[in-house]
Amino acid sequence: IVTGASKGIGEQMAYHLAKMGAHVVVTARSKETLKKVVSHCLELGAASAHYIAGSMENVTFAEQFVAQAGKLMGGLDMLILNHITNTSLNLFSGDIHLVRRNMEVNFLSYVVLSVAALPMLKQSNGSIVVVSSKAGKMASPLVAPYSASKFALDGFFSSIRMEHSVTKVNVSITLCILGL
Repeated sequence: IVTGASKGIGEQMAYHLAKMGAHVVVTARSKETLKKVVSHCLELGAASAHYIAGSMENVTFAEQFVAQAGKLMGGLDMLILNHITNTSLNLFSGDIHLVRRNMEVNFLSYVVLSVAALPMLKQSNGSIVVVSSKAGKMASPLVAPYSASKFALDGFFSSIRMEHSVTKVNVSITLCILGL
C-alpha cells in the first residue's frame, strides 16, 4: 500500500515498487489521477495495481481502505504512509481547526492505518514506512500545525518500534525524515 500516491513522493514510490514487480494498491483523494498512476504502474511491470480513492480526513475510510486492499491482494507486506493534508506557510493565527485537521490527517490516520494493517503485517513479517519531515525534528516558523503532526509521528512510531522489539513483533518500522 502507498498512501498519498497521486503525486510527488508517493507516486514515485508506487512506480519504484511497480518496477520491482510488486502488487501495488495506491490511495489519494483524486480518482482520476490515481487511475493514471495505476495504469503507469502496470506499464512499468507491477504484478497488479489497484486504486481506492478517498480522504484520510475520514477515519472510517482509512480503516475500510486497509481491509479492501488486503482483500484485493490476499494480504499485505508493506504499508507506506505518505499522505498529508494541504498546508500553507503562515504564522499561526490560533486556528484550532487547522491544527485538528493536521493532527487527524498527518498523524491520527497514520495510526489508524497501521493498527488496521498490523494483523496482516504480522503474518508476512512486513514493514511500515512512515514518511515524515525535518519539521518533525526541528521547530520552524510558519508550519506549527504541520510540524506538530510530524513530531507526533516520530514520538508514536519510535515508541511502537521499541514495543515491537520488546514483544518480538517482527514488523519493521522505518521513519523517513525528509529535508528541504
